[in-house]
Amino acid sequence: MEENMYTSREDIGCDYEDESKRGEKKLKPHPDIDGGWAWMIVFSSFLVHVIVMGSQMALGVLNMEWLEEFSQSRGLTAWVSSLTMGITLIVGPFIGLFINTCGCRKTAITGGILNAVGWILSSYASNVHYLFITFGVTAGIGSGMVYLPAVVMVGEYFQKRRALAQGLSTTGTGFGAFLMTVFLKYLCMEFGWRDAMFIQGAVCLNLCVCGALMRPIYYKEETTEKEEDRNSNKTQKDSKRLSCSAETLTSNGVLCEEEKEQSKDHKPGSLSALESKDETQLGKNIYVLCILKTVSRLTVTIQKGFGTWYASYFGAASLFTNRMFAAFVFWALFAYSTFVIPFIHLPEIVKQYNLSAQNDIFPLTSIIAIVHIFGKVILGIISDSPCVSAWNVFMAANVTLVICILILPLMHTYVGLAVVCALIGFSSGYFSLMPVVTEDLVGIKQLANAYGIIICANGISALLGPPFAGWIYDLTQKYDFSFYICGLLYMVGILSLLIQPYIGKKKTLAEKGIENGKV
Repeated sequence: MEENMYTSREDIGCDYEDESKRGEKKLKPHPDIDGGWAWMIVFSSFLVHVIVMGSQMALGVLNMEWLEEFSQSRGLTAWVSSLTMGITLIVGPFIGLFINTCGCRKTAITGGILNAVGWILSSYASNVHYLFITFGVTAGIGSGMVYLPAVVMVGEYFQKRRALAQGLSTTGTGFGAFLMTVFLKYLCMEFGWRDAMFIQGAVCLNLCVCGALMRPIYYKEETTEKEEDRNSNKTQKDSKRLSCSAETLTSNGVLCEEEKEQSKDHKPGSLSALESKDETQLGKNIYVLCILKTVSRLTVTIQKGFGTWYASYFGAASLFTNRMFAAFVFWALFAYSTFVIPFIHLPEIVKQYNLSAQNDIFPLTSIIAIVHIFGKVILGIISDSPCVSAWNVFMAANVTLVICILILPLMHTYVGLAVVCALIGFSSGYFSLMPVVTEDLVGIKQLANAYGIIICANGISALLGPPFAGWIYDLTQKYDFSFYICGLLYMVGILSLLIQPYIGKKKTLAEKGIENGKV
């Protein structure tokens, strides 16, 4: 019977030994790979980015309302938005544990409910500290529980068009930033910020629908004619066993017909009572056995899921034993803040250079956001080309971005700033390639745990980067040094990725030379 079962790439709580045995057998190509239901997964992931990441990009609207309502400092109030954005990414490694145990679908549905509850409870906030818990922590964790499965499932369903699929799904962030800003502004004007957050909480329940669309993908093992004959014989034998066990259960658990006939001769009045007692007792026993079986299965699933998660981070075959992946995590610590800093400082730079009139017509931050959408799709198409490596495209985009960050303070005209901002928006489209590169480094089975670490590093960068840039401005009274220092730190991360492969080659060559000398 087990050989007829489908095996899932998302098979929760599976032992490595079992997976290796299954991997030895050939799997039939699934019709939904790179097509069919795979595009529904892209659509689901797109909506997740619109609702989750788009609403986080639009939190400036609510931040102004909180400043008026609670009359707290800007720094303290800004921590509400920073917390929810940072926690969404920082909890990535722990969300990997949920995915290993429960699967992407259940994790995403739970996250959608938690995110909606966070928004709704925040509408009753009496102070900023209340928002730290309800919105910063609760909604932030819920967002993380939806965001990571949305990325992982796209990787599950695509092989040839992975970069394009990830690019299309992550464009939801750009569209969401525009739509959610307009939507929240309208709600705040019509109903006030409290009712606006309550309504947005109801909208976030649609994340549960997105999670329901994330059905796990199954593969069927290829079987020969001999194996099919064996399987049919096994099914016949199993059916005979089931019929025999049913007869035994009837004879032992209730009453066999012979006993019934004997009992009729003795006490016909007590027969119905005896039958009802036996049936009730049997029903209770079956019910208890079902509960025990469910609890035992759940316990085993949790243990195996935790074991897989623990082995990925702390075991002998930990992800961090992969030096390229470790360098990738180091790079991620500086990546996200470098992208966020232009959004923070550009409005002030425009005022400083007296370019407000031109910027009001077409804001520089809008140029970054719009070109960023096209950058994700175009870089995805280029990466999926047969003669092009996704890693090379990823590194080229990173180098372009760091050059733009370093030369941006040198631009003093609107045209110059607009060109650099367009290049920043296009090159930052490499964010859609991050899951693809991560999967190439660690494999699809470890994607959830590995990408959880990557977005955790991005979350730390997003949480600490902007305050660090503000601190540099307070010391120097110039925005230029914020770009220079963050750009140089970003360049260190890029160099770690470039140098790492050559370090490994030098070590292996040295080891071979020693072995040859010994021989």
